[in-house]
Amino acid sequence: MVKNIILALALFTLTTPALAQVALCDQYAYHSANGYEILNNLWGMDSASSGSQCTYYNGPSGNGIAFSSDWTWQGNPNNVKSFIYANRMFTRRPVSDINSLPTTVQWSYNDTTDMRGNVAYDIFTHPDPEHTNSNGEYELMIWLADYGGIWPITESPTGTPVEQVTLAGHTWDFYTGRNGAMRVYSFLSAGGPIHSFSADVMEFFNYLITGYDFPAQEQYMLIYQFGPEAFTGGPFHFDAPLFQAEVQ
Repeated sequence: MVKNIILALALFTLTTPALAQVALCDQYAYHSANGYEILNNLWGMDSASSGSQCTYYNGPSGNGIAFSSDWTWQGNPNNVKSFIYANRMFTRRPVSDINSLPTTVQWSYNDTTDMRGNVAYDIFTHPDPEHTNSNGEYELMIWLADYGGIWPITESPTGTPVEQVTLAGHTWDFYTGRNGAMRVYSFLSAGGPIHSFSADVMEFFNYLITGYDFPAQEQYMLIYQFGPEAFTGGPFHFDAPLFQAEVQ
C-alpha cells in the first residue's frame, strides 16, 4: 500500500505541469491573479530613441505574488519610459475608513550601473471613487531606491527635501510638489536602497493627515501599486520574489 501511494505521488509529480510564467511585452499588457494585477505600463516609451521592456508574472508567493521585468531604454534621460507594477486589488473607500495598509516586499536588480530610475510604491487618491487609477488629486510615493541622480517631484530647483522624517523604522527625505493639478507627496529612502521592506503604509498617510492637512475623509484610495520606474539604461533585470499588500 505504501509503495502504491509513493508511486502514485511520483506519477502525479511527473504529470502535473509547473505553473507557467506569464510574459507581458505589449505596451499595456495586463494580467490578474490571486487578487493582484500586473501591468506592463510602458506609458512613456514614445520618448525613447530605442529600447523595450517585458514584465513577468512568476506565480503566487506567500500571501502575495512574485513578478519580474527586463528592460533597456535609451534617449531623453530625464523622461520616464515606464512604471510597470503589481497592484493589490481592493474595494475603494475613503482613506479615513482604512485602518491599516500592511505590506511586505522583497526585490533586487542584477545591476544598476548607469541606470536612471527608481523603485517605489505609488498610491493615487481622488474624491470620485470611479476615477481612473492612472492619476489622482493626490499621489503618495514611497521610494525604496533611486539611481542616476533623479529625485522626486519637488518645488525645489536643486532637489532639496522639505525635511527628513522617520517612519516604518526608516529615515526618509520628504518631498512635495505638483504634477499638473495633482499634489504629489514623496518619501525617498535616506539610507540607500531598501531591498526588504515591511510596513503599514497608513503611517505615511497619518503623517500627511497630521502635518499637511491631507483630506482623508474626502479622498478615495484608487490603487496600491509597487514597481520599478525606468528612465534610461540597461539591459537590466528587476526581480520581486515577494510582493504582498492588504487594505484593511
